[in-house]
Amino acid sequence: MKKMFLTAAFLLAAWAAWAQAEGPWTLSRCIDYALDHSIKVKQNEINAAQREIELNTAESRRLPSLSGNASQNFSFGRGLTADNTYVNTNTTSTGFSLGSDVPIFQGFQIRNNIALSKLNLAAATVDLEKARDDIRVAVAQAYIQILYDKEILDVALRQVEIDSLQVDRLEEMARLGRSSGAEVAAQKATLAQSRSTAVQAAGTLSLALLDLTQLLELPSPEGFDVVVPSEETLAPGLLLSPEDIYAEAVAVKPAIEAEKIRLDYARTQIDLAKGAFLPSLSLSGGVGSNYYTSSGYGSARFFDQMKNNFSQYLGLSLSVPIFTRFSNRNNLRSAELSYRNQELQLETIKKILYKEIQQAYYNAVNAQEKYRSSEVAAHSAEEAFRLTSSKYELGQATGTEFNEAKARYLEAASNSARARYEQLYQSRLLDFYRGRPLAF
Repeated sequence: MKKMFLTAAFLLAAWAAWAQAEGPWTLSRCIDYALDHSIKVKQNEINAAQREIELNTAESRRLPSLSGNASQNFSFGRGLTADNTYVNTNTTSTGFSLGSDVPIFQGFQIRNNIALSKLNLAAATVDLEKARDDIRVAVAQAYIQILYDKEILDVALRQVEIDSLQVDRLEEMARLGRSSGAEVAAQKATLAQSRSTAVQAAGTLSLALLDLTQLLELPSPEGFDVVVPSEETLAPGLLLSPEDIYAEAVAVKPAIEAEKIRLDYARTQIDLAKGAFLPSLSLSGGVGSNYYTSSGYGSARFFDQMKNNFSQYLGLSLSVPIFTRFSNRNNLRSAELSYRNQELQLETIKKILYKEIQQAYYNAVNAQEKYRSSEVAAHSAEEAFRLTSSKYELGQATGTEFNEAKARYLEAASNSARARYEQLYQSRLLDFYRGRPLAF
């Protein structure tokens, strides 16, 4: 157990050293790594491989079958002879045969089953891409959360820095008799609260880093960090209308493509059900020979009998469904209902996609407006805090006014950070609906 613990500790330490050497991760790198290591994606890849095998099996049904048989029989006791008398005798027989069966017409069942297998493979491939899309979105959300939490921690640390300087200043003023002990104690309490807020912000950031590293299937968040986007990237961009975005999204999103494939699958199921009403025809043929021995009677040599008993056969088999207890009719009805239900499912998924795009669009619009207004508010609060600080230094403002101005400034900075990354995520999400990669 101790050895296992030391090994695990060594691996985690090696990972942390490697992560630090590699430097912060970009969103693109996080997404690529998650796609390569996601268990869900790997399971979908296996599912697609299984569907490919099923397609090969369905296509192989067109080929003739070939089977070889060998038999060895022993008979003891009384038996009927060729002259119609019973005698005690022992007989042996050896037989060999080789047969083949070729499907000629199966009511288009083979063709339709191949079509179904192709659609299953296509659906599995699209489901794989949908799983990848889900990973991309989840990673982007976790990445944005880290960026926001880093901003909040930075704001909290600035607050600690300001309060620390203020405590030092008040202590110096108290030493000179220009400030009371109560003011120093109050400011120290404010500093303690600021430090507590910073600790909480650091803890929240650690959890956000843990969430992302778990999405990436990394062994530990130690040494892991992300790249902060540039100011140009954070700037709000132009937004297309929901209708224009939907027109592009409906043609590229895997969720829609999957439902379209399932609609084709349901249509082919109808053709398959109709094929059950048609006759089936197959061709069979084979060759064989036998070798016999019987006690009390002479028998020809093995190879002579095999040559003399050699036989061939060829046959056609026709099966015509006449009455199947209404199973064929009911299967057809069920297939038609499934097709109608899939039509409704496709329309439902399209409407859900449009609603998601509408929601993302208005979220992006609101986030951009909030970002612009919060930037103005943050600059105003920062200027107000700077002026109040100057007044406080000159004794023209009270400590309460100073702390209130500081609190407004830090709150405005926090709101600005939240709005900045919210509008970034929502605008990139709209581009993602259009089939663009998630990157910033």
